[in-house]
Amino acid sequence: MRYRDRDGTRRLESTGTTDWQAAQTRLRERLQARDDNVLAFVRRGQQLTFNEWADFFLEHYSQPPFRSRKTHAANENALKQLEPVFGAQPLSAIGAEDVEEYLRGRLRQQKRVKTRTGYRELGLLKPATVHQEFRVLRRVLNVAVKKKFIAANPCSSVEFPVTVRGLFRPHYMTWSEQQQIEFHAPPYLRNVIRIITETGLRVYKELTPRRKDQVDLANAVVKVADSKTPEGVADVPLTDVAVAAFRDQFSVAGPGPWLFPSNRNPRGHQTSFKKIWRKTLERADVSYFRIYDLRSTYATRLSAGGVADEWVTQLLRQSDAKVFKKYWQMKLTMKREALRSINRQAGEEGFDTRRPN
Repeated sequence: MRYRDRDGTRRLESTGTTDWQAAQTRLRERLQARDDNVLAFVRRGQQLTFNEWADFFLEHYSQPPFRSRKTHAANENALKQLEPVFGAQPLSAIGAEDVEEYLRGRLRQQKRVKTRTGYRELGLLKPATVHQEFRVLRRVLNVAVKKKFIAANPCSSVEFPVTVRGLFRPHYMTWSEQQQIEFHAPPYLRNVIRIITETGLRVYKELTPRRKDQVDLANAVVKVADSKTPEGVADVPLTDVAVAAFRDQFSVAGPGPWLFPSNRNPRGHQTSFKKIWRKTLERADVSYFRIYDLRSTYATRLSAGGVADEWVTQLLRQSDAKVFKKYWQMKLTMKREALRSINRQAGEEGFDTRRPN
């Protein structure tokens, strides 16, 4: 392909393909990059390999404060599988077909575990595991698009080959479910439920490591000094229900400095509620959902109560309002629960709900 730079210099470059239509597409992309004054970045993207960009991403865009340590560890684990496949390719050479081929190949692979006697195969990889790798690849290439090393993310044209059920779908806890769970929960877990659904605190980052002196009950505020994101560092206001739950937890916790002291380590705090949470749901006869979904329930109740999305974003201490996409379906569940409640009330008062007045 032949074209001229913005300064008028004539360029002669290979399109990298023998197909005429594909070559014309490459030429149009090159002319668009020239007009957008990002041609230098596009050329660098053709020289920058996936390995080089992945290392740069891990160092500058994966670690705190951009992402949490757990997210950084997940990125590292996924890139261990991605780099051997895409590592030597330039960023601009990675296409949607390459990504789809990688996904189909991974879904056919066996999970291998290292033991003393060697490696053992434990069956096919779960689709959720492969989907996590796909999400990391998409995130890495999204940053490359923002830096204008590539024109578009090839992952945007890829449809995941299999259905992944129950992946990243937040659960809205209804009022009846909350009462049932609280009835079967130990006192400290009951307080956790009420605090998160009234404040939206992140359970393991902002609530479990909390000291008593970081809770100001007189002014009804909690000071969050360390959070998952910079926006999470703030003073969180408390409702009357949250104040009562914190006050009750003060008496449950005992004389130590921690709000949720550990049973195993007298000098440390509680780090996980997974076992007691699962057992409580089983006793309450409620289908399992993540304890983190209590935070989603908090956001859904605010939004369904008429609070503007911009205010809910601030109360959640999020930087991106797109978080509301995952709450729309939950609001529908909440409306259905309200309609059932109205119908029950009408039935108890003796009205025939099948006929109009």
